[in-house]
Amino acid sequence: MQPSLTTQICNESAPDCNLPSPCVIASARGVTKRFNGKTALHDINLDICSGQVLAILGANGAGKTTLINILLGRLNVDAGEVSVFGYPAGSLPAKRRAGVLLQVAALPETLKIKEHIQLFQSYYPQPMAYQKVIEYAGLQEMQHRYSKKLSGGEKQRLLFALSICGNPKLLFLDEPSVGMDVEARKGLWQAILDLKKSGTAIVLTTHYLEEADSLADDIVLLKQGEIIQRGSTSQIKASASHTRIRFSTTTSTHYDYGTIKGVEHARVSGKFTELASSNVNQTLKELLSQLPDIQDLTVSSVALEDAFIQLNQGDVHSNTGTEANIEQGESL
Repeated sequence: MQPSLTTQICNESAPDCNLPSPCVIASARGVTKRFNGKTALHDINLDICSGQVLAILGANGAGKTTLINILLGRLNVDAGEVSVFGYPAGSLPAKRRAGVLLQVAALPETLKIKEHIQLFQSYYPQPMAYQKVIEYAGLQEMQHRYSKKLSGGEKQRLLFALSICGNPKLLFLDEPSVGMDVEARKGLWQAILDLKKSGTAIVLTTHYLEEADSLADDIVLLKQGEIIQRGSTSQIKASASHTRIRFSTTTSTHYDYGTIKGVEHARVSGKFTELASSNVNQTLKELLSQLPDIQDLTVSSVALEDAFIQLNQGDVHSNTGTEANIEQGESL
């Protein structure tokens, strides 16, 4: 996401980012990271703005975790510069203004939820109010439960609570809704939107593309350590070159839809067939003439998932390594 002409930069003289939104509070310029001669990130340029949700998406091994760890100061760059609130990433002033929920986290099992939260609040000079923390995390009814007795989704809600204890202006959420049921996930989404409204910048990584579609103002798509696409959800969807056609038919599921003009791929699920077409008018014309028994016909633009899959099919520089292979040999 590139700052607009009206975007203002938060620097060391204004570390709390009280300028009107949008305000760039963290940035990466020309960031490159290698492990054992393999490139995990290549020439990454990125701005993170207050009051916005930025989703960083990519397949496993795309470089998402490496980028997050660099922005947190847990990894040093081989080239480029990183700034968070005008300070080096990982510096104490930057840490005090940031919160993080990572995929891998362990908690002492002998503490209650309330004790965990109060302990984390004590680490910050101006923590978020306790009642507000538990309401955002949906923990009102289990404050006195020991963490060892929490389910996977409940533990995730506790980890989210701990990530916001410091009243962060920059919040990193790495797969935040893993293990949550539908109700808890919707509650988390609302909390994220409320934090965004208050001016917090949120960096989200998720494999739930519906989550990114619902929450993100901007999306960065990584592949093999490079940014291959960026923009709003509507812009990402528009970059896909096909339209989705869905219908039911009594015709055999073995029908060769590839013979119909414009059809890029076909999928059968239950009684429905779904086609991706790069020429929807021609596809519909031939489809209706060849299969007159079609019912329940719908035509729609692509979902974020469709665009994600299509964009990931393109090639990037072949000399980049995969993060998944790199992390097997590196302790991050």
